Amino acid sequence: MKVSKAVIVAAGLGTRMLPASKAIPKEILPVVDKPAIQMVVEEAVAAGIKEIIVVISPGRTTVLDHFRPSPELERHLSERGKEDTLELVKKICAMAEFTAAEQAQPLGLGHAVLQARGDVGNEPFAVMLPDDIFDCQRPCLGQLIAVAERRDAPVVSLLKVAASEVPKYGIVSGDRIDERLFRLTGMVEKPEPEKAPSDLAIVGRYILPPEIFAILAEGKPGAGGEIQLTDALIELARRRPFYGYEFEGTRYDLGDPLGFLTAQVGFGLKRADLADRFRAYLKTVV
Repeated sequence: MKVSKAVIVAAGLGTRMLPASKAIPKEILPVVDKPAIQMVVEEAVAAGIKEIIVVISPGRTTVLDHFRPSPELERHLSERGKEDTLELVKKICAMAEFTAAEQAQPLGLGHAVLQARGDVGNEPFAVMLPDDIFDCQRPCLGQLIAVAERRDAPVVSLLKVAASEVPKYGIVSGDRIDERLFRLTGMVEKPEPEKAPSDLAIVGRYILPPEIFAILAEGKPGAGGEIQLTDALIELARRRPFYGYEFEGTRYDLGDPLGFLTAQVGFGLKRADLADRFRAYLKTVV
């Protein structure tokens, strides 16, 4: 299963991050000084993907504008001799090839993915949710692609979650076949803890075959009256082998205020130019 395209779903309303996300898409909110959407694109590129479809809401083009040339800014930096910053800005624009797909109404994650059908075509593809940011030695998406290629099958990223967190996620059932690899047998969208089949949640990264589009197109609204991607994954797992991989690394939920704050700390402490001063400051307030 060779993967060359990624679909980044940036069409949500960002209600968990209001009022910050009222006028600015939450995908543009920064981790330290880098927008979340850029971090997701960098992960995709590091995993070998150069074609990216971004699903957006009507009129919310800021996430794509970030990757477009800015002649006035570039001229300003050049005139002031800020060559390092100019090179950084130009590099952002050359990271990948971008296409926009629009989700006219917020009808669920499955519906958002379906809007990319024409741009993906008849080939396997990745789905990336920019709420989920990963800090991994090997890109999280790269870990999944390796499994997908080795098994010639779809795969999703898994994370063990506390019982109190279970109702926030799609939870899987399955058989462990390797240290971090599971052959999935079922999934439940946002179950109550006592009804959950496991403590393994699907988080933010998927490698899917093109037949998922037909399943989504035929699907009926599920939880919350939306077209749920999880429902389509359940049907896909009935038709062919489907895997979950417990990724190696750390995940931050940028769609949640606490997750947003912990990401600033986690990535701030990894910055050589900031770490010492930031650590010293944290010691004064903790």
